[in-house]
Amino acid sequence: MAGLAESGSNPDVDLLYDINGLAKDAPRWFDRGVEFVGEYGLLIAMVLLVAGCWWSVRRRGGEDAAPSVAAVVWAPLAAGIALLVNMPIRDFVARPRPFADHQGLDVLVSGKTDYSFVSDHATLTMAVAVGLFIANRKFGLIGIGLALLEGFCRVYMGVHYPTDVIGGFALGTAVALLLSPLAMLLLTPVAKAVEGSARAGGLIRARGAALAGEEAVIAGARVERAEDRDLAA
Repeated sequence: MAGLAESGSNPDVDLLYDINGLAKDAPRWFDRGVEFVGEYGLLIAMVLLVAGCWWSVRRRGGEDAAPSVAAVVWAPLAAGIALLVNMPIRDFVARPRPFADHQGLDVLVSGKTDYSFVSDHATLTMAVAVGLFIANRKFGLIGIGLALLEGFCRVYMGVHYPTDVIGGFALGTAVALLLSPLAMLLLTPVAKAVEGSARAGGLIRARGAALAGEEAVIAGARVERAEDRDLAA
């Protein structure tokens, strides 16, 4: 398995050189920007995206507040599980980093001595993105876009083959989707219990959203006023 990409005629290697070759023609400041974005920036963006999705479903409230927040919580948990699953896969495949087998790459990040397949960054970002898609399609689509950008950056930086990234996307998606029913079965009751707590209920449903839901259970329902009751008497 370590020899998956030893030949320069391999399309995987050709695409690696094509994408990484862009770094040689780009300004130094741009490469430094891609290095930060690909190594740390997009991971920070995913954390902020999870927080934003939680805030959105929490403010919306409604009867599905607890399941929605449970789905948001599942997104980072799915990423953590996917990374754990990747550990034995990476050791079994034992694929060296592309710069270890191929000359002429512009490597933007030094010190990468672990194996290349599967990309942890691609796995993590896609798992979070798919988990968010379960909770909220808008945030999920944004996350998928960020995950795709992460994958491009990893190849651009010369630290992963394209198939490392594709494998990460597949692993992250599989974990987030396949384990989602079990995760929701376990997390939803916990979220409902927190929702009913006087102190922590705000983590699941904003107080304003809860009141609005109680006052307007049926859209267009007539609200009886005090003067109406007086006239009836």
